[in-house]
Amino acid sequence: MDRRKLEPLVAEAALPDPVAALRRIAFLLERTRAETYRVKAFRSAASTLLGLEPDELSARHRSGTLRDLPGIGSVTQAVVEESLAGKVPDYLRRLEEEASGPLAEGGEQLRAKLRGDLHSHSDWSDGGSPIQEMVVTAIESGHEYLALTDHSPRLTVARGLSAERLTDQLDVVVAVNEHLGEKFRLLKGIEVDILEDGSLDQSEEMLARLEVVVASVHSKLRMDAAAMTRRMVAAVRNPATDVLGHCTGRLITGGRGTRPQSQFDADAVFEACAEHDVAVEINSRPERSDPPDELVELALDKGCLFSIDSDAHAPGQLDFLDYGCARAQHLGVPPERLVNTWPLERLLAWSTG
Repeated sequence: MDRRKLEPLVAEAALPDPVAALRRIAFLLERTRAETYRVKAFRSAASTLLGLEPDELSARHRSGTLRDLPGIGSVTQAVVEESLAGKVPDYLRRLEEEASGPLAEGGEQLRAKLRGDLHSHSDWSDGGSPIQEMVVTAIESGHEYLALTDHSPRLTVARGLSAERLTDQLDVVVAVNEHLGEKFRLLKGIEVDILEDGSLDQSEEMLARLEVVVASVHSKLRMDAAAMTRRMVAAVRNPATDVLGHCTGRLITGGRGTRPQSQFDADAVFEACAEHDVAVEINSRPERSDPPDELVELALDKGCLFSIDSDAHAPGQLDFLDYGCARAQHLGVPPERLVNTWPLERLLAWSTG
């Protein structure tokens, strides 16, 4: 991988102030689920400025030619000019006032204990940002680790990764970790589809190269309860599976509409999770909020481990952990049963052991 592409991973202080302002605006818009086109405007502008020499940015500012640059419009131009003048841009100031507080109340204690996030997506599949931007934001959020879990091949609508593309991505993960040293770890992962027969949508050889495997159902969500139970239990019993992702598949709000939860024998599925040390994901996306409260309580009774995950498809969505932590704390999930409160060494001993 070209080392120059890793330069955005350096400390925030090394970034030009306009870039920092544009990135912060995009982050705040993403965490509040703003329209994608609004976010894209600020991220595109930040990307454009990162490609400039500092002298060129100053020269264009003086000559009034910022708008000649690709991705710079009237709003982003104002942000850049106010930043270069040493001011907090008005747009950013308003957003900080409106959108920078906790996304949910009541989960602060658990949120403070989380060391990382085991479910995130990049623009290699259906995420909106490059791996590097996801990593920078995770570091800024205080994470010690982040699992990169782009989709598997069968989910073509989400540009799922073939074995060849996943191999290429693993090389990028290695390069990122070499660049960062010991201050952060990007974990090699996947969100792998659970196929109808319960097998996982990637070769055993590739799964063995990964550090975190989130197994999720994305198709035939309305299949018969007995068949769905067999499907999920088979996936949980697979030695490669670490986390059972958004187990009911429900959607309760949002632009994609609503969807009822899948029907399955939750006692059998969670007993299998407890037996095989597979963590039940508490998916923090507001439109999922999955599993429902009563199933979290059942999994608690069955002795399951849990992972509170953002399922982030954009950097600002990493803050969705606030929602999951609020639910988990309200339902009495003990921190010690949350695998992403564990130090990296313990987490890897569990996930790869």
